[in-house]
Parts: sequence; C-alpha cells; structure tokens
Amino acid sequence: MLNWLDAAPRRVLALISAACVAMLAFGMYLQHVVGLEPCPMCIVQRYALIGVAVFAGLASARGQKGWWMGWGLLALATAGFGAFVAARQSWLQWYPPEFATCGRDFYGMIESYPISRAIPMIFRGSGDCAAVDWTFLGGSIANWSFICFVGIAVVLLALLARGLRARAA
Repeated sequence: MLNWLDAAPRRVLALISAACVAMLAFGMYLQHVVGLEPCPMCIVQRYALIGVAVFAGLASARGQKGWWMGWGLLALATAGFGAFVAARQSWLQWYPPEFATCGRDFYGMIESYPISRAIPMIFRGSGDCAAVDWTFLGGSIANWSFICFVGIAVVLLALLARGLRARAA
C-alpha cells in the first residue's frame, strides 16, 4: 500500500476527496430521509469534511509536487480540526452535561452573537450535541466521524511524509 502512495499520490488525494463527498451524502441522507437534525458540532464537522474534500480535490488537480503537498497539508490540518470536534462531541456524549439544554442552532448562534462568543458556545455543546440519535456497531455518528477523520489524517500524513522523503532523496 505504501508503494501505491508513492506511485499515485494524486489518485489517493482524489479518493480522499470522493470519500469525503460520500460521507457528506450519507449525512444528508440521515438528515433528510431518516429525519435526524444535526447539532452545532455536527454542522462544524460537515464543514470540516467539505474543507478536506475541497483541499484534497485541489491537491489532486495538478501533478506538481509543491502544489499537491501544500493543499494536502491544508487537508491534513482540516482533518485534524474535524477529528478534534468529533472527539469533543464524543466526550460530551459519554459525559453529558448536568444541565442539558437544547440551546440555539448553529446559524442562530452565528447571526445573534459576535464570532468571539459564538465559537465557544459551539464547542461547549448543548443537549442535542450530547444526544445519541443513531448508532452503528455500538458507535454514534460522532464516534464514526472521529474514526473517519483520523483515518483520513493518517493517510494524508503518510502521503506527505513519503513525498517529503522523496523530495529529500
């Protein structure tokens, strides 16, 4: 598999971008077909997936090593941010706050408060961020999201490390 990273880094990046689009489509399915409403942290994770998809897609667009490594680094940072948000939501689900309130929705927070107050409110979570509405093999959406973000980050990290090692040689 590591040889595939060396042989076709642009294909790996395109595959990462396609996987992110597939996960976004599954999120839309859960929302619009199953009827699950996303919490503020779920929406932030969606934006992180969009960022990873866009950055990985741009990285795969050109064959120049500096181009795909730069965009790949941004995709890695965005995947790390997504993993952080998913881990925080998983923690809230395992240890729910004593006073669970449903709070405002994501867009209500952004529209009503300055960004310096809205961002801490998003990460503080709310009653609906701590709720587990759907599970698969014992894991919630946040747990699976964390696993996906970490998997993407590991592949990107291996791809970038192999690219740097080839550049130094």
